[in-house]
Amino acid sequence: MTVGERGPVITARGPTPELARQGGAAHRTKEYFWKGWHDWAREFLEYKYLIAASLAFIVLALYLDYCSGVYVSSAPSVGVPDLILDSFKAIDLNPLFVYGYMALIVGLFIHPLFFHIRTLHVVVTQFSFLLILRSVLMIFTHLQTPSGSIPVNFPWYFGHLYFENDMFFSGHTAVPFLGFYLFRRSGLRYVFLVGAIVMGIVVLAMHLHYSIDVFAAFFMTYCSYRMGNVVIRKFDPSYDE
Repeated sequence: MTVGERGPVITARGPTPELARQGGAAHRTKEYFWKGWHDWAREFLEYKYLIAASLAFIVLALYLDYCSGVYVSSAPSVGVPDLILDSFKAIDLNPLFVYGYMALIVGLFIHPLFFHIRTLHVVVTQFSFLLILRSVLMIFTHLQTPSGSIPVNFPWYFGHLYFENDMFFSGHTAVPFLGFYLFRRSGLRYVFLVGAIVMGIVVLAMHLHYSIDVFAAFFMTYCSYRMGNVVIRKFDPSYDE
């Protein structure tokens, strides 16, 4: 309010520039959120059948993996010498083996689920192929867990999914290395590459795998990834690896 020659004059005053900027930022954030939600929902509806098929496929893969684990845990097996493992005593790295591996698996699925839903069926299918390939190969490898290995302590129900003698090839190494291929166009590929190397070192340090299990995991993951690409293209012509 100001005072003029004819008395007080009331002048309108708008929001301060700072409040205007805050309101604009909030509005832009809201618009960004809703646009992201609509894009996510649109892509989900577009790929819903492929996502549903991939989820059915992973159920089959998990079942085969469980059956293979039960078989190798009960089948007669033998231990063999290992040039690398025989050179040092086992080291307890349970937190990395358990929680580091679980974090890598969660990250493998969380990224496409929330940020790139159109690739979720690709990630799930490739993961399922890797599980099936490992399930088939490990039942033909009747090797016992290396002597002197560190006992593993998985929490809750996950302990029932851990098996002995599931040697060839190392899933702890293969799964994050699969993430390296799946996210090769993103900076995440370096996270999964480091994860694969670290997990390989961890399973060797704990004497939970033979050296060949870890070294072969990189090659077997590549083979699984290439086979998965062939199948995915047949059902999703728009897929661009």
